[in-house]
Amino acid sequence: MDKTALKALLDDMSTEEKVMQLVQISGSEYEADAEITGVERGQVKDSVKRLAGSTLGIWGNKRLRKIQEQYVWEHPHHIPLMFMLDVIHGHKTVLPCPLGQGATFDPDAVKKGAEMQAREAAADGVHATFSPMADLCRDARWGRIMESTGEDKLLNSRMASAMVEGYQGDDLKDNSHMAACVKHFAAYGAAEGGRDYNNTELSEHTLREYYLRAYGEAIKKNPAMVMTSFNSINGIPATGNQFLMKKILREEFGFQGVLISDWGAVGEMINHGFAENQRDAALKGMMAGVDIDMCSGCYSAHLEELVNTGAVSMEMLDNAVWRVLNMKNDLGLFENPYRGITMDAGPAVTEESRRLAREIVAASLVLLENKEKTLPLRKEKHAFIGPYANTKKLQSSWAFSGEDENTVTVWEAASEALEAENVRLAEGCTLLDQDTMTAREIRHVDHWQEKNDELFAEAVRTAEWADTVILCLGEDIAQTGEAASKTSIQLPAVQIRLLNEIKKTGKKIVTLVFTGRPLELMEVRELSDALMICWLSGTEGGHGILDVLTGKVSPSGRLSASFPYTVGQEPLHYDVYPTGRPKPENGPGPFTSRYLDCENGALYPFGYGLSYTSFEYSDLKLSAQEMSATETITASVTVKNTGDKKGSVTVQLYLRDVTGSRVRPVRELADFKKISLDPGAEEEVSFVIREDMLRFWTANERWESEPGKFLVWICNDSREGKPLEFQLTE
Repeated sequence: MDKTALKALLDDMSTEEKVMQLVQISGSEYEADAEITGVERGQVKDSVKRLAGSTLGIWGNKRLRKIQEQYVWEHPHHIPLMFMLDVIHGHKTVLPCPLGQGATFDPDAVKKGAEMQAREAAADGVHATFSPMADLCRDARWGRIMESTGEDKLLNSRMASAMVEGYQGDDLKDNSHMAACVKHFAAYGAAEGGRDYNNTELSEHTLREYYLRAYGEAIKKNPAMVMTSFNSINGIPATGNQFLMKKILREEFGFQGVLISDWGAVGEMINHGFAENQRDAALKGMMAGVDIDMCSGCYSAHLEELVNTGAVSMEMLDNAVWRVLNMKNDLGLFENPYRGITMDAGPAVTEESRRLAREIVAASLVLLENKEKTLPLRKEKHAFIGPYANTKKLQSSWAFSGEDENTVTVWEAASEALEAENVRLAEGCTLLDQDTMTAREIRHVDHWQEKNDELFAEAVRTAEWADTVILCLGEDIAQTGEAASKTSIQLPAVQIRLLNEIKKTGKKIVTLVFTGRPLELMEVRELSDALMICWLSGTEGGHGILDVLTGKVSPSGRLSASFPYTVGQEPLHYDVYPTGRPKPENGPGPFTSRYLDCENGALYPFGYGLSYTSFEYSDLKLSAQEMSATETITASVTVKNTGDKKGSVTVQLYLRDVTGSRVRPVRELADFKKISLDPGAEEEVSFVIREDMLRFWTANERWESEPGKFLVWICNDSREGKPLEFQLTE
């Protein structure tokens, strides 16, 4: 539909119709088995159901076509309904959770993964996904860290941007793509105490310097939507925060698309103590520029009256409705309300989607320890033991449209890759302790102790038969994600007991950890000969993991978030500020910034990861020792594969502004490149340093660089290397 016709449509709509375009209701109102936990049908009036502009939590081409046919027929202007869904890291083919995708340090692969997700979801009738999550996350206690790509603003920026490009493609009318939604605006990842939905308290400097960066970069890719966050920020709920939504999002970032609230967030401003009642919440949501009220009922109940009394102007209402109609038009829904929908069985997991997922799994795995080259596995007897050894629950709690039957378990992949007479399986123990709180419930297992005594005995017998034990441990999928904040980030005690029992057998232990967050792993490290983070790996988890265990693929994943010694260090991140009393490199130093009982930094830092081969960095050099604002400097290093296996390595560039009008971090990731080298091969890796890479939010309250000395590292991770220096001149 051209803009003239679209404007004529808007002008002809009644106030009620306009208001209802800004109302989103649960898919359970249209279909009983919509994937919205705890929501029943019949929660909204039939008049709202008949006119609501969008719905969420429902998919399936046949059912959505049926719903759309009835909706368009009954709507006074035959405006189509928009279907949205949380396609967070996969639809039918589930990829590693976003924190694991961040560990690939490969935006191109992540973009391809988003394209695949869009292709599958669009074929199931989905028009928009609530992804990517661009929240900067530095606190492993926060369960939703698994939806982020980590603790670094540059990595998050590139990954979120890649996802937007992958989901949307070049033209939203393309039936193989869907609309993206950058979320949660803003600073949701800084919730106090790592507790979901909690307040965040950030200076404008910290907000701009760190937490807004990834959203801003992703918005440059023109996502169709942005979602508000649940948290209040500096005392004002994000959903009613005019400074965030109008000044920063609309004016500074130039966002022209649809702003949608998170689930119920408009109404939750009442609980925050920011809105008096639903009417007041609707008013404050509109005044902040929220275009779609997701499932709170505030707009549907009160917005028409607010417009009729003049509290909300017709111009404000029209502007919001115009953005929603434009999104539908951009998707091509006016010409084809059934875009992407065929009447066949719907999308399926294909060999091509499996191949891509398998590659991304292998690239996401992070090898933390490999004592005496325990990995890759040798031709000997292997026991696969543990609650994750043969479970199909390898996706996260945010991959509910994926199907367990499509998942390849570790044991299934091992049975394919290794000789049958050389592998055995044992469950090992229950996944959780007897009474464990997850995001959904407290789980209690009858006869828990007796069951585990039997499982331990079986596991020990299986381990004694083997030469090497592959111990598959991890958190339950409901222990990370929304409403899954924790004060303990250790593996369940029953799994640690299993590890200790297996250790007594004297066999080599390869510990695989399945998780959606950084964990405390000190004891696990001490008891393991090899240790690898497998994240929540998805549909092709088993195959990707066996590709790495057997040496078909050398591990290349790098930590996208720091793993602490102890939860007491959280929030934890590598790009800290120096203090007036820094801890000396050697020795504790009295009266310095340090813990008495722990190291300051991470057990495993951001950017860390091992390979089956070794890489040597040499001839680090700069093309010049000084540069002006209009010039550049090239930093380069020669990387050589000094081992006997082919491998990939992520070469990381870090910078430090030594002196500034505000204190600058000890180092910050400025660029990275992933290269692959055969044994004995070497390659010069170069990075161009530009003036815009040196800018920060200065004491002048603006983005700018300041003349002075800068340090440069090109290295393996955020803790390695010796720097060179250059000067930025006036």
